[in-house]
Amino acid sequence: MTDTHDTNPTEKTVKLEEEPTAVTASEPITDVPQPTVASAEETVASENAFPPNEPPTQEQVVTEEDATKKCTKEEVLAKLGEIAENAEEASKQEIDSLKQAFYKLHNAQLDALKLQFVEQGGEESAFTPPADKQEEEFKQLMSVIKEKRNSMSTELEKQKEMNLQIKLSIIEELKDLVESPEDTSKSYAEFKRLQQQWNDIKLIPQGRLNELWKNYQHYVEKFYDLLKLNNEFREYDFKKNLEIKQRLCETAEKLADEKDIVSAFHQLQKLHQEYRDTGPVAKELRDELWGRFKAASTVINRRHQRHFELLKETEQHNLDQKTVICEIVESIDYNELTHHSAWDAKTREVIALQNKWKGIGFAPHKVNVKIFERFRKACDEFFRKKGEFFKLLKEGMNVNLEKKRELCKKAEEMKDSTDWKETAERFSQLQKEWKTIGPVPKKHSEVVWKRFISACDYFFEQKGKSTSSHRSAELENLSKKKSVIEQLTAIQESMDADEATQQVRQLMKEWNNIGHVPFKEKDKLFKRYNNQLDRLFKHFNMGASGKKSGGSKSGGMGTAPEGGTPSQYREREKLVRAAESIKSELQTYENNLGFLNTSSKKGNSLLTELQRKVEKLKADLELTQQKIRVFDEGMKEA
Repeated sequence: MTDTHDTNPTEKTVKLEEEPTAVTASEPITDVPQPTVASAEETVASENAFPPNEPPTQEQVVTEEDATKKCTKEEVLAKLGEIAENAEEASKQEIDSLKQAFYKLHNAQLDALKLQFVEQGGEESAFTPPADKQEEEFKQLMSVIKEKRNSMSTELEKQKEMNLQIKLSIIEELKDLVESPEDTSKSYAEFKRLQQQWNDIKLIPQGRLNELWKNYQHYVEKFYDLLKLNNEFREYDFKKNLEIKQRLCETAEKLADEKDIVSAFHQLQKLHQEYRDTGPVAKELRDELWGRFKAASTVINRRHQRHFELLKETEQHNLDQKTVICEIVESIDYNELTHHSAWDAKTREVIALQNKWKGIGFAPHKVNVKIFERFRKACDEFFRKKGEFFKLLKEGMNVNLEKKRELCKKAEEMKDSTDWKETAERFSQLQKEWKTIGPVPKKHSEVVWKRFISACDYFFEQKGKSTSSHRSAELENLSKKKSVIEQLTAIQESMDADEATQQVRQLMKEWNNIGHVPFKEKDKLFKRYNNQLDRLFKHFNMGASGKKSGGSKSGGMGTAPEGGTPSQYREREKLVRAAESIKSELQTYENNLGFLNTSSKKGNSLLTELQRKVEKLKADLELTQQKIRVFDEGMKEA
């Protein structure tokens, strides 16, 4: 998630100054051609304004970022090897991008090794990263690149000082030409040679630029006055310079239609360099021509400045969104995450926030890395605590598994007993004890439950067979419950809601008053009965309030009443677990709503989705609690 950015454009905007007054010739000399004089518009874009290895544009940096996202460490090292061979011409942004890509891959490998170490039973604090030959190779390459670039920078400064001394010597030679005139033709040829030499030298220390230019221009003007060029050659020179500068003005004006704003800005810099290298024009046209070129430059500069202002606004908006996501993860109340389903729900939420983070663009360059580190720290803390929770949970589950296996053993020892009354009471006690034991590992949960319930069902089935007198009563109860189901099925959805509610409540009461049915039929029969209740509850909204449902107003899910069958206890336990899971998830979303509000741009994108989920979970919870109340009423009456 490492972001890259362009250099602040305000530091490179072309500086627009007025063109200095050109030299006016005195008496003409007909046999000496007019030389081309470098004009002072060079103040528009100085020789040192745009050095080589200029920082790339935002679009170039983003391209380099994309190019390194999918690289392997070997590919990054290969690219750095190529750069190391010619480090002087590589951009700093490209090197930084490859450096970030390498450590992103390197850290990902370390995280994977650490996770594997912890999963194998090791302590996180005891993890020691293995030696990485690729990291050593990376450091060596970076050292070579740094050394070469430092050397380049030193050489560049030396070159500037050398250039300064050369230009000072050129000025001294111009001074000699002015103060010790010899043959005009030879002086003019020497003047043109010095002028060309001056123009060929570009980089000098910035602090000496203006002073040096003024001295140079002073002696150039004095030389023109000394030569007393005739008007014919001067006009010809002015005409050629006018054609060149008019062409430059037209080119600069067309740049206003260039779609690539950054490219247009860099093209303008080159035009300014060419403008300053072109000699002067006639005095009466000079201000007008310079004003035209300056106006075209102003349009490009404003577009360029606005482009980066909009980019900054977008980055600030991205920072606001990322800050909200960080606050949501940091505000997780770990004291409320007390069971498996709560952690699962919160994990899904954190992963969703991570995916949303990936879809948000760059934050401002100065804080981009900091906001990412803040988010990563919060996520790492969440998953660390999750690991600790499940480690403790696993230990507790193993203890619960041993307890339930012990109950299974006792139930299997009693299942063949024919002391129906006493054994039935003992089985009832085992069932109560079973409910007090917490969860077990998921892979053992179904196995140990089937083992226990099979022993219980076997005993009660044998007990039922031994009491043949109850057989006829069970068959009669079976017929009655089928009748109740048929009456529930006959209730049409077009019926009046109050009438339907009253009828359903009456049939539920009738169902609860009916005794046992044959063992093989009870689960299938209850499933049909429960399906019809679900249909009617949802259509007539019977679970919306205590008055309509006719159930308990407390809405609680306390300990199941005595008197139910093992199958009823099992179904009720499933409903209770489902309700607890829904309540945990509901609490999570309600907590998150506290961090967002409708007036906040940065929270508005999440608010609607969270509210929709909260309403859905509330409806599901009410319906599940209503089912539990129905079970409890039936078990009490039984």
